[in-house]
Amino acid sequence: MQVDLDGKVAVVSGGSSGMGAAICERFASSGAAIVVGGRDAERTAAVAASVTAAGGQAIAGLGDVANSAAAAALVDTAIEAFGGVDFVINAAGVIHRADALGTSDDEWFRVMSINVDGTFFLSRAAIPALRVRGGGAIVNISSTCGLVGSAGLAAYCASKGAVTNLTRAMALDHASEGIRINAICPGSVDTPMLVSEHPEGTTVDAIFEQNLVSIPEGRIPEPSEVADLALFLCSDAARHIHGANVSLDGGYTAQ
Repeated sequence: MQVDLDGKVAVVSGGSSGMGAAICERFASSGAAIVVGGRDAERTAAVAASVTAAGGQAIAGLGDVANSAAAAALVDTAIEAFGGVDFVINAAGVIHRADALGTSDDEWFRVMSINVDGTFFLSRAAIPALRVRGGGAIVNISSTCGLVGSAGLAAYCASKGAVTNLTRAMALDHASEGIRINAICPGSVDTPMLVSEHPEGTTVDAIFEQNLVSIPEGRIPEPSEVADLALFLCSDAARHIHGANVSLDGGYTAQ
């Protein structure tokens, strides 16, 4: 779909790779100025440079959104560089593949802090800036694991379940202000996180085959498909959508 975002500003956490990077590129190609949020300085700068080289506007915003001050700094960066904030996409996330007994305290807190705290802190910091613009949109990247359980992903399922319901609660709080808050719940997506934290020696092909078994459509989507849905949810075409958790999973959660 064609969406005109000229004059708009988007802050994207987790923008240095995977779905976040694809979202940065898609929004920039539609005219938005982008603050690329990320923890890795080199990768974050590379995405910003790639967007700029393609004719878009982007700057790197280095920081960990699991820290509330760093999340607020991303919003401040957008205001200082581009004059405001219209959209926030919470794409920062990590996964830990283990059941409860295999999840240490540190691993639990790491998953919850990035996936839940990061989403909350950046959203909270951005809402006053969205109010100044007369409204806007927040899109949280949740997961099918925020809608249904999955064996061997205790911390990840807990974190994404929290993101799913946080989306609903914030949407109710801010719908009357013209701030639309929704979530995308992807299944497996062809990103670096899909193959992360598997046992050493596990092949990419084996991981893909294992995931495809449970997807009725029989394929794993590209990050660009998540970016397209995020763009729609931020567009005027979605102006009456509040508190939705939209599956993008090839039919996985319909089973």
